[in-house]
Amino acid sequence: MNLQARHQDLLPANLSMGTVMLKVGDMNKMSTYYQQALGLDVVAEADGGLYLGRGSTPLIHLAPAAGLPVASRGDAGLFHTALLFEDQASLAATVASAVQYDPRGFVGSADHLVSEAFYFTDPEGNGIELYYDRPRDTWRWENGTVAMASNYLGPQEYLNSHLTEASVTGRRQAGAGVGHVHLQVGDVETAQDFYIDTLGFEKTAGWHGQALFVSAGKYHHHMAMNVWNSAGAGPRKNTLGLGEVLITVPDTDDVGALGERLAHRGITANHDSEELRFEDPWRNTLRVAAA
Repeated sequence: MNLQARHQDLLPANLSMGTVMLKVGDMNKMSTYYQQALGLDVVAEADGGLYLGRGSTPLIHLAPAAGLPVASRGDAGLFHTALLFEDQASLAATVASAVQYDPRGFVGSADHLVSEAFYFTDPEGNGIELYYDRPRDTWRWENGTVAMASNYLGPQEYLNSHLTEASVTGRRQAGAGVGHVHLQVGDVETAQDFYIDTLGFEKTAGWHGQALFVSAGKYHHHMAMNVWNSAGAGPRKNTLGLGEVLITVPDTDDVGALGERLAHRGITANHDSEELRFEDPWRNTLRVAAA
């Protein structure tokens, strides 16, 4: 494939990750967690559930699904939803709030070179990452791959350095967005065929054949897929957990171009002029919509 054709097959560089929908069994418990622990507010009550976010930006859509079974640890699905904060003080304020609300929900932290990240699990087992991006001019790229690691990042030292009274009192007003979404899949090769060769993301990093990181526009990653818990997993059943991942592209031409690529690869999609809805090989639902 020539470079011009490959460029036309790429997702637009200025796409963004949108709302992540979760199918939940206990709406009260989950809504309370996302509001009190993570400082999100109800942006809208619609589609039979709650949209929670910061300001007018919805980040998480909680959709009631009482009666559905809980997914097993080895199933394909959500690894974590990653919420990106604008500065270290805002991140520290939400980390402190989440730890205070439920210390058992904190599962780790890491310095990834490109970012500083803290990991949590919500009351129904969905992974959450809270993170801050280091300035892009500090990221190290070589042959199209960005340098990332999982170095030590002490939670208490981080809070001591970055938590301020202003960030605590202004926690709910601080901006945040969905920075990336990380999935559990059955195998990395199939993930690469779908997310890179079909959708049009570019590979930014890998990890010993067990994880794949992809992005548009040279972000470190908008999505990732791993097999750490789920090697060999087949298509998902209808369970609690991930319901849908929204990807926002600039205009309807981008939606149309992706629709043509999906059709060419024989992938079924619900398509109107504004958006596409389709499934990846593990039945994770993706929606690509024009801004």
